[in-house]
Amino acid sequence: MSGSSKSGSSIPVVHPFKIPQFTPKDYSSFFLAGAICCTLSHGAMTPIDVVKTRIQIDPAFKSHGFLSGAKHVVRAEGTRGLLTGFGPTAVGYLAQGGAKFAGYELWKKKFVEIAGTQENAVKYRTAIYLGASSVAEFFADILLTPLEATRIRLVSNRGYATGLVSGFLRLAREGGVREMYAGFLPILCKQIPYAIGQFTVNEYCHELVYRSVSEQTKREISESAPKRFSIALGSGIIAGFAAAILSQPADTLLSQINKGHGPTGSMTYRLTVLAKEAGFKGLFAGLGPRMLMTAGLVSSQFLMYGAIKEALGAPPGLEIHKED
Repeated sequence: MSGSSKSGSSIPVVHPFKIPQFTPKDYSSFFLAGAICCTLSHGAMTPIDVVKTRIQIDPAFKSHGFLSGAKHVVRAEGTRGLLTGFGPTAVGYLAQGGAKFAGYELWKKKFVEIAGTQENAVKYRTAIYLGASSVAEFFADILLTPLEATRIRLVSNRGYATGLVSGFLRLAREGGVREMYAGFLPILCKQIPYAIGQFTVNEYCHELVYRSVSEQTKREISESAPKRFSIALGSGIIAGFAAAILSQPADTLLSQINKGHGPTGSMTYRLTVLAKEAGFKGLFAGLGPRMLMTAGLVSSQFLMYGAIKEALGAPPGLEIHKED
């Protein structure tokens, strides 16, 4: 285990070990880096998200793939239609991204401290990754949910509002806190599996690479920016595919909930009914475009996050990879 590199002794350590003590400045750098990388990546993916959401909830788009769906939007609404919801997407993921990345760094460190020894931390690293990503995402989604509800209304209901502020105010005025957080449970069901795929799979991809090469190759990688970039890009793409597949059913249900579909009753009941109505095929409608989107999102986020952290002078994250 290492706080600064992926190399180290393969001899098990069974005594308490030194864990990096991140300062408030470090966490603010983690937050800023996460906020910037998420708002830029999600903002850039807005056209894909528009088409994906339409395929999920608009009957007129059911027979369309991504390219034909995009052409349909442009014909009906012009190129500006592909940027519908850009405002709430950018602002929502600015807050959510900062809280998610900084939260992951925080909770991974907390769970490592609970493990007590390096041997235990490595042994239970999967549980640490799952726990840290889940807890971080839970708190990040409190910030994201109202803005995600606004975005989906803007995308699915043309004429709902002119932009972020007017859409958010209309939602707050007409539905209040209840409607703003109507999608909180499904968004948790979507975002927590997404975060698990994003962080856990990325961690294991890096671990597999470094466990499969010699010490000399590790040193060469550490001295080669292009090689580090290639590993980060490949790991991010695979993690993005995993995140998309794990979270797709809940993403579809979230779009339906925010559109107002389904019966009245508890959220659990509504989700159950909508899931039965959609069936397996319906729950995975739009998966192709979303896998494309999340591969770009996750890989670009990790690349930008690392670069921004380095530019801010922030320390590297705590690593608990198995070395052999």
